[in-house]
Amino acid sequence: MTRCWIPWVLALPSVAQGFRDAQAIFERRCQGCHGAAQQMSGLRLDSPESAARVITPGSSATSKLVDRITSDKPGYYMPPVGDRLTADEIARIRAWIDAGAKWPSTAARSTHWSFQPVLRPGVPPVTRHGWVRTPIDGFILARLEAEKIAPSPEADRHTLIRRLSLDFTGLPPSPKEVADFVADTRPDAYERLVDRLLASPHYGEKWARSWLDVAHYADSDGYEKDLSRPWAWRYRHWVIEALNRDEPFDQFTVEQLAGDLLPNATTNNRIATGFLRNTLTNREAGVDRAEARFEQIINRTNTVSTTWLGLTAGCAQCHNHKFDPISQREYYQLFAFFDHTDEDEIDAPLPGEQPPSLQYEQRRKEILEQYWVRELQAAWEFRLREGFMHPGRDLEWDFALTSFRASVDSPDRLLKDDPSTRPPHESSRMTEWFLSHPGPDYARALPILAELREARTKLDALAETLPRYSRAAVMRDDASMPPAHIHIGGDYRNLGAQVAPDVPAVLPPLLAKGTPTRLDLARWLLSKENPLTARVIVNRIWQEFFGRGLVLTSEDFGTQGEKPSHPKLLDWLASEFRDGGWSMKRIQKMIAMSAVYRQSSTARPELEARDPENTLLARQSRIRLPAELIRDQALAASGLLYPAIGGPSVRPPQPKGVAELGYANNVKWRESPAPDRYRRGLYIHYQRTTPYPQLSNFDEPDSNVSCTRRQRSNTPLQALNLLNDPVFFEAAQALANRIVRQGGADPLGYAFNLCLARDPSISERRRMEEYRTHGGDWLGVSRILLNLDELITRE
Repeated sequence: MTRCWIPWVLALPSVAQGFRDAQAIFERRCQGCHGAAQQMSGLRLDSPESAARVITPGSSATSKLVDRITSDKPGYYMPPVGDRLTADEIARIRAWIDAGAKWPSTAARSTHWSFQPVLRPGVPPVTRHGWVRTPIDGFILARLEAEKIAPSPEADRHTLIRRLSLDFTGLPPSPKEVADFVADTRPDAYERLVDRLLASPHYGEKWARSWLDVAHYADSDGYEKDLSRPWAWRYRHWVIEALNRDEPFDQFTVEQLAGDLLPNATTNNRIATGFLRNTLTNREAGVDRAEARFEQIINRTNTVSTTWLGLTAGCAQCHNHKFDPISQREYYQLFAFFDHTDEDEIDAPLPGEQPPSLQYEQRRKEILEQYWVRELQAAWEFRLREGFMHPGRDLEWDFALTSFRASVDSPDRLLKDDPSTRPPHESSRMTEWFLSHPGPDYARALPILAELREARTKLDALAETLPRYSRAAVMRDDASMPPAHIHIGGDYRNLGAQVAPDVPAVLPPLLAKGTPTRLDLARWLLSKENPLTARVIVNRIWQEFFGRGLVLTSEDFGTQGEKPSHPKLLDWLASEFRDGGWSMKRIQKMIAMSAVYRQSSTARPELEARDPENTLLARQSRIRLPAELIRDQALAASGLLYPAIGGPSVRPPQPKGVAELGYANNVKWRESPAPDRYRRGLYIHYQRTTPYPQLSNFDEPDSNVSCTRRQRSNTPLQALNLLNDPVFFEAAQALANRIVRQGGADPLGYAFNLCLARDPSISERRRMEEYRTHGGDWLGVSRILLNLDELITRE
């Protein structure tokens, strides 16, 4: 969620601590009446210009503000309701005013660390040379040595192979893979393992998950109707394939933001623009289409800002950003890049699929002619177009138009287009809608209505003979859109000055010929001068390997965000990423090869007080697995996992009645049969109004907004989920059968290796044998193993 009101965290030593103290008090006690939402007496205490009316810099004694907050006169003192300010709060405000009442200027904010150019630093010298495996280690060790802290020893090989397998593919290693790696004495055995996992087709699945979080991918529209999106998965499939082939991140970016604008754009280029189709779509009857479109463009603007710039630009939608140097005008200049785009749907056949045959098209044409469908549809469209131009002239047709608009993508454009120039798929959509909803005139003409229904029946029967032909939801440029404007107060109806596409002035200028396009924006994001993109992306990559980024607030690199724990390492990685061809796999391998990554994650009591969050990285982090990977562990260990790559979303079993919680019973959860029901969690159909319960229980993010880092909760419901969810119970049964069939002379050791990639300890073996002696069966053992914290944790 966009965060605009969080206590100020300044990275600039030139700005007095007193401002932070005073501003925190103003936010908490004053800005409800004197802030962005409300300005009683025209006063704002979040604006230096407005606050100057009641503050005399350098003299709290003559400042009206201090006079009001210290007065005892009823009706005069502030705040007028609630508790009075404490003596400490008044003292802090006085101190700030007496020190000059300094506010951070735009110029000062532009010196914030993340707005500075990325310069490649040298690797710092260290004394413990033998520990360093990559330049990354030099930066980490230098900080540890400065703090007089030793790094942790390297993890054992069982832990390393499981860690690498989970980090690169999201799947556990097989017992054979573990045994082979443990026994491999070659000096490059570790690197060979890293290379093999990077080349796995499951790599793209694992790393797609975090990218889809940022893109806030879902399989449905959202809002009350929340209709399914049958072709949303094509974008997810594109992401998996792009990651597997290590598509350079600059190309990865360009295709998603402007693939349709590339010269000779391919179908795959256009499918990539599905990134911009992940916004919600409001199909409610009576919805204001201008407002709905405005909200979609706002979402796209905010998502792009978060994804590539790591900025909370959305805070400038209604007014100038309070803390970062982004004005409202600059926000709507970013907005303008997406204001001249429209949604589209294209033919996107998969390998082996064939387009409609000539015979099909001929027979379809004959049916339409036989029943005069074209002529009747033309009259129907004329009535709808009249309703569009003159709303309310005919109540029944106005209702028909409203219903049409709520159910068809880009309805206004379809009505305004010349029917003779429509693409074939749009003509088919209009005909389908007409035959299903012929409007009040034809509904009263029973003979015509009967013939239209007969025509629809014949067309449906003909369609059954047609092989499935895949499509994709994409974006396209639309030069006919009016110029973009500032929206005063963030209100879509209240237009201010006209704006052209551009970027915030605090960042390097966008140099484009003519009016800048989405393609220009994408290339600007990847320019060497841009200080943010490379930092933001390598920080998120680091976050996946260590549980937290070098900048904790991976969604906010602005002045409210955290400062980097290792700023020089961040810049070294960013420059290595940018100058090394934007290869994600290359950076990931470098991190995996480092000594800091290979450390044991065992907690060290001596560091609990000094570094409780493991910011210094004197050990590896223990990370609770994401929701989808928790499911994957159970399916993989039990042998149920169906490892097919890509394809449409699936609907595994879920508690009865969940789907019915959606509006008007719109959601039809038809359980997928085996083997699709055992596919990876990545492929589970995401219904925005009723997310899959098991994934929600383990903190799958809300897909309404971009998410750069998931929360990790710990609740009793999660343990119950692992015990009683149908998928986990099925997995326990299958695991028990697998242990009996394949366990050989040591079934318990085999079970532990399947689930945890290690042998049981002496005490674990004794306790399990006692359980078995007292009547416990292998199903019970399996349920215990699948409920262990270790199973759902990456050590």
